[in-house]
Formats: sequence, C-alpha cells, structure tokens
Amino acid sequence: MKAVPERFLWFWLPGLLIFIVGLKQCWFTGQADPWLWGWAACLILAPTGWWLGRRGWALPIWACMGAAGSALIFCIIAAGRQPDPVAAGGLICVALLGAMAGCALRARRWRIGAAALVAASLLLYLGPAQPIAPVQDRPKLAVITGLPLFWAEPGQGAEHGPADAPIITVLRTRFTVKPMDDLAQLEKTGAKLLLLAQPRSLSPAGLIVIDRWVRDGGTVLVLSDPLLRWPSALPLGDRRRAPSASLLAPLLTHWGFRADYVRDGEVRYVTPDQDLVTVSGIQVFQTDIDDGRVESGDGFVRRKRIGRGMVVVVGDADLLDDRLWLADPARPLDLHSWSADTPARVANWLGAPIPGERRWMRDGISTILAVRWALLAGLIWAILGSVIFTWRAGTNESRTKAENEMPDPRKCD
Repeated sequence: MKAVPERFLWFWLPGLLIFIVGLKQCWFTGQADPWLWGWAACLILAPTGWWLGRRGWALPIWACMGAAGSALIFCIIAAGRQPDPVAAGGLICVALLGAMAGCALRARRWRIGAAALVAASLLLYLGPAQPIAPVQDRPKLAVITGLPLFWAEPGQGAEHGPADAPIITVLRTRFTVKPMDDLAQLEKTGAKLLLLAQPRSLSPAGLIVIDRWVRDGGTVLVLSDPLLRWPSALPLGDRRRAPSASLLAPLLTHWGFRADYVRDGEVRYVTPDQDLVTVSGIQVFQTDIDDGRVESGDGFVRRKRIGRGMVVVVGDADLLDDRLWLADPARPLDLHSWSADTPARVANWLGAPIPGERRWMRDGISTILAVRWALLAGLIWAILGSVIFTWRAGTNESRTKAENEMPDPRKCD
C-alpha cells in the first residue's frame, strides 16, 4: 500500500492547481463560468497525462475528471443553478483532450498528441462567448446626460478630445447613439428611443418637448439618481460635474411616479430573469395609479405607459459607471470581462437585448460553501482513485506472480 500516498498526490495536486488558477479568474469578475478553468485544465493536464501515461490511459482520465468535476461543483453551488451545458461539456472535453495529448506524446504518437492539443485550443478559442459584434439594423438612440459618457475628465484623457465611456461602446453595437444638448432637435432626429441619464437642469420648455415626444410613441429610459456617487476630479460647483441629485422630479411627478425612499450603499440586484445589476444609492419609486409595472424586487425599476409611449424609470445612475460592471476597462465588449449584466440590462430596457447568459456568484456564503465542497469532492475523488488503482495494480501483480509460479505441465510429464 506504499503506492497509495503517491497515487493520491498524482490525482490531488493537478486538480488542486487547476481549481486555484480557475478560481482566481472567477474571482476577477464574479462569474461562475466553467470556461474560466479551461486553459488551466488544458495546460496542466497535458503534462499530467504525459507523467501518468506511462501507466496507461485510465489514470490520466481519472485525474482530468476529478479536476473538471471540482470546477463544475463550485459553479453549481456558487451560482445556485446549473452551469451552461455547453460550457460544462466544453470544460470536460478540454480536460480529456489535454490528458489524451499528454498520454499520446508519452507514447510517441506525435500526430495524435498534437491533434488533441490543437482541438483543445480551438475549443477554448471558439467555445466561450465571443466579443459583442455590432448588428446591422441599429435604431437611433438619443442621449441626454450630465454624466461623462462622451468626454473624459481632466487627467483622464480629456486632452485627446471626445471619448466614449465603456457603456456607450457597448450600446453602439445595438444603437446609433446620438448625444444631444438641444432638446429642440429631439423630434428632428427621428429617434424613437431616449436615454435620459442624470441630466443637468432642463427648462420647462424642454420638459414639455420630452413629454410630447413620449406621448407620441417614444420610449425613454430615465436614470434618476438621488445620491450620485460617480467619482469626479472636478471641484464642487464646476458646471461640468453631473448633478449630485436628480433634477427630474417635476417630469416624473407629471408622469405619475412618486419617490418613496432612498436606500444608501452599494447593492447587487438579481432581476427575475437572473441578470445581475450593481447599484449604488437607489431611489425607490411608486406610481399613483395601478398601471405601473415593477421590474425589480424593491421597485427601483418601474415601467409605465404614457400615451402611446413607454417610460422606464430606474432609481440609480451610478450603475452606468464601468467600475460597477466591468473588471477590465480595456475590454468592454468581452463578456468575460463583465462583473455585472448592466450593459445587457440597459440595452434590454431600451428594447435591443444582447444575447448571452452569465452565471454569477450569488453571495459570500454561497461562494465559501462552493469552495469547500469543490475541494472536498476533489479530495474524495483523489483518495478513491488512489485506493482503486493501487488495489488494481496489486491484483494484477498477484495474478502475474501466480501465473509465473505455476508449474509447467510439460516439465511435470
């Protein structure tokens, strides 16, 4: 039984290393996605397969199934739901291909080993969700805002001219975005969609223009923040700063929205269709009639039909800040860089969904339980494999020894 500890390390250490590397990637964004363990599984199981391949194919396959299983158990418990079947199957295939490549290279079957590595690499490149690509038919979206969505503040690249915020970069893949300062031009643009995000003070005439435009069939998404936390290097009182509190109360009151209370602090909300949105300092709204529809658990998102148009009111504007939904500011179109579904949710509120579904770690308690159970499952799998393969090796040795010790019938004659 001296081989039991040795075989235990063969099965335990590769799986543990793969789990830690993938967990680091998962922690970076909060996504519980099996693809995040893909590259680690391929690169670690290939040498593992080469080392264990000297004893056959069964040991590398056992090791790769333990590594993939631990990652999948973590995803299920952390997200509280089954992982995407394509992602789960893809991780298992990548793990098997990596182990098979190592075994084939050990047996000097160079073509099979190289083919397995190429197949695993192609699967990892093509399998995960690809960057968001622009669609051809993009409706016009007018944007009126006091937030720095189309320009950078001093010290953040303002000297280079206009610059789109990451949320605008994503929205441009679904809409023809038209920033506006003059409300008199709203009807002339032909836009049927409007994003009204924490704008500066609007004149009564401007409010009338918006109201008439909505009643004529327009759809407006209103981001009305009572406690704007958007970081700014501009001094207080600078006219270029966004308003710290919403100035849209007259318009919202006219439409029948009543501000109820404010909830301070940063909160992660999961919508009924499992989208995650991170908000900061939200305003909860009520409606004075019963035709308002609540979309969020606490009522900070409400829909209401006004005339022939639609108004969607969200009690927060900080959610557009990429620091609340993007882990890597350089890759806003890469779904694996998102730390929340905010861009997809904003596009959906405006009527142009972004395909793709992400699983998120629900909370700290679920994540801790997921780590514990994943490590425990990997440990049990390694112990079970070491006992089974040691017993099999001992049985085979005993059978071989018994066959060698049997007398030769020809000599007995």
